[in-house]
Amino acid sequence: MAMMKVREVAQKDLSRIRDEDWVDWSRRPFVRGTVAYVPVRDGFPFSSILPDPRPYRGRGYTMIGTIAVFHGKEMPRDADVRAVEVSRNPTAVLWIPSCEGQRRKPRAHVLAGTPGEVVHRECGITYFLDPSRIMFSAGNRGEKERLRKMVRPGERVADMFAGIGYFSLPVALAGARVHAMEIDPGAFSFLVRNIRANGVADRVFPQLGDCRSCLSGTYDRIIMGHFDSCRYLDRALSHVREGSVLHVHTAGDASGPLEKILAERGTHATVETHRVKKLGPHIWHCVQDVTIG
Repeated sequence: MAMMKVREVAQKDLSRIRDEDWVDWSRRPFVRGTVAYVPVRDGFPFSSILPDPRPYRGRGYTMIGTIAVFHGKEMPRDADVRAVEVSRNPTAVLWIPSCEGQRRKPRAHVLAGTPGEVVHRECGITYFLDPSRIMFSAGNRGEKERLRKMVRPGERVADMFAGIGYFSLPVALAGARVHAMEIDPGAFSFLVRNIRANGVADRVFPQLGDCRSCLSGTYDRIIMGHFDSCRYLDRALSHVREGSVLHVHTAGDASGPLEKILAERGTHATVETHRVKKLGPHIWHCVQDVTIG
């Protein structure tokens, strides 16, 4: 049986520890009497080790805050939904087969519970969001960390599709000054809130609107975290200098088409492709690092 590290907290104090870094919100606390046994993240002190009585062995899913999310084209089986409820006691269970349109709205189906706003922690960053209304891809964690390590303090960075701060927050915490653009008012409201929650209001400057009209001046780095980013490349290239780097996200390796666009413009650049995660048979989420020079 799996084991779980916990701290004992008075049930009435659960709301007080909501934003504590040590809490493992991928699991739900369980309550016995007036005592709540709160799961503890690796690397933090704990008071007890208890058997986790609810192991799960069904279809893969993601915990976004306290909400369990199934992805994929096929609807989860009722047995998997029930098993997740027993294993994690989520506030809601969602099935999101896809995200649609320029604003990447999740096509969410509620399978159990009541969805709403949650707090999700990842790599030391706090994200407020409602997964039933706002896209969140836990599979991009490695790319966020890769980008965070590449950024140098003081860089001027444009995040053309900022969302709730997926990439803006990590690079700001690495010392960059970020111009974060988002076209969807709902995602933008969470972006503004997440900037404050992570203490980077002096480094992230949010702007509501179409990134093509928001771009201003010259940037050291431009993040293009949308699968239609190639359509925006010409506009982005108007705001770079020698040494600037563009991170162009695509469904599939787009290095060939990108090199063709660059050649047609007479822009000298190198293109290096990185795989982020698998999207389907023979299709990868890729990021092309385009270095101008």
